[in-house]
Formats: sequence, C-alpha cells, structure tokens
Amino acid sequence: MSLITQFREKDFTKGFNHYNGVFEKTGIYFDILLMEENKKIEICDAENEIAIVIINGTGNIEYEDSKILFNRNDWIEHDPTVAHLAPNEGAIITSTTVTKAAIVKTPNSNTFKGMIYTPADIDTEHRGKDQLDNTCYRLVRLAFDRTIAPPQSKLVIGEVLNFPGKWSSYPPHHHSQPEIYYYEFSPQWGYGHGELGEDVYKIRQSDILPITDSRVHSQTSAPGFHMYYLWCIRHPDENPYDGFTYIKPFEKMLD
Repeated sequence: MSLITQFREKDFTKGFNHYNGVFEKTGIYFDILLMEENKKIEICDAENEIAIVIINGTGNIEYEDSKILFNRNDWIEHDPTVAHLAPNEGAIITSTTVTKAAIVKTPNSNTFKGMIYTPADIDTEHRGKDQLDNTCYRLVRLAFDRTIAPPQSKLVIGEVLNFPGKWSSYPPHHHSQPEIYYYEFSPQWGYGHGELGEDVYKIRQSDILPITDSRVHSQTSAPGFHMYYLWCIRHPDENPYDGFTYIKPFEKMLD
C-alpha cells in the first residue's frame, strides 16, 4: 500500500479527474470534479452510491424538489456541503464561480433516501482540545456515518482540519474497514507526513493515502501550513465501521 501522487505535479483539468488505483485498493472510486463558472452537470450512477463534497466554490445543488445553495471560499473557516445519493438517484450541480468537488463512489445494490447536508448539518468536533498541550488539537467534521445516514448506506464521509505544526488522527489508531485520505494544504506548496504502520509518507497537495488491512495511521502538518484531508470509509457487508481502536499503550494518554 503506497501514497498516490498522481495529481501532485499537475493541475486538475475541467471536468472529472479520476484517481487510478484507489478502487482496486479500497473499493472506493475517487474523482475531483473541477467546474468553470456558470456551468451545470448532472451526477447519477446506476450501480454506485455517491457522495459529493464541495471543497470550494459557489453555486447550488438540485436534488429532487430542493435546491441547496453552497458558498465555500475555503476549508479553513467554512464547513462543507455534502450530497449523499443512493444508486439511480441524481443531483445537478450548478456553479456560479469556479468550483471544486470530490466525487466519492462505492458499489451498492441497496436503495435508500438520499440527503443533502448543509454546513449547518455538519457535526464539528474540537478533538484533542486541552489534551497533550493541544499538540493534537484539530477539527473533525462529520458529514454522515451509520448514526446519521440510512443503514443501507456503505459510506462514511468526513473532513479533518489539521492546524499548522500539530498532529491529527492521534493517538495512533486502526480499524479494519478500508479508508482513503485526500489532502490539500494552505498555502498549497505546504506538506505534512502520514504514518501508515511503520511507513511514513511525505504528503503534498492533492495526494491520496489508501488505508487498508487494519494498518495504524496518524498525521502531522509542517509548521506554517494548514492541512486538510477528506476521509472516506467503506462499510464491508460483514463488518460495517463503528469506530476505531487506539493502539496500546497510547490509549492511556488521553485519560
């Protein structure tokens, strides 16, 4: 398992930018959709459940009889708008400015009622605050998991805002379900490090880290750089995600 750096050295082009190899490792398809201003696109898939996460931009999402406006200038100060669609459900995205969205898919034969989560719906946790001298203080933004989405769903979607020079996904932890991290930095030329078991990767803008096989993972950002990552977990049929486990003896550090 290794870091995917496919878009590290090149800009996204308009339309769908597909990350090769992510599905083969995790069972999750991942694309970045880049829309120019005043464009419209419909997203629907007969075989896959979809999550659409607005990373930045202004516009609206139409789903059934509702039209939800989004306005996200950046991911430091603003929470996302997230559309969650069952197979065969469709949504129309209309951009009024240049808009970047993550398109996350996984195969699912179940049917359920989709949902659009606005920033007001996002549960933001100040995780690590007042612990370990705030060295692992970060914002964890949960869009949906099994406690929020229908049980027929096979995705968990959230974000982490890793403050400069601090740690996240800490203390080190693991879970058996496959996961991906998609990273961005502010400024964009920043970097961080991602631990995956005993391997450590230097993380750059637009990288993806696939996490499988219950490997332990933690992250840190270099001083001076905010690090953002979108985290996506797939529920296996036999073992849906319901949380993570800290490795010993780190679980005692937060007592």
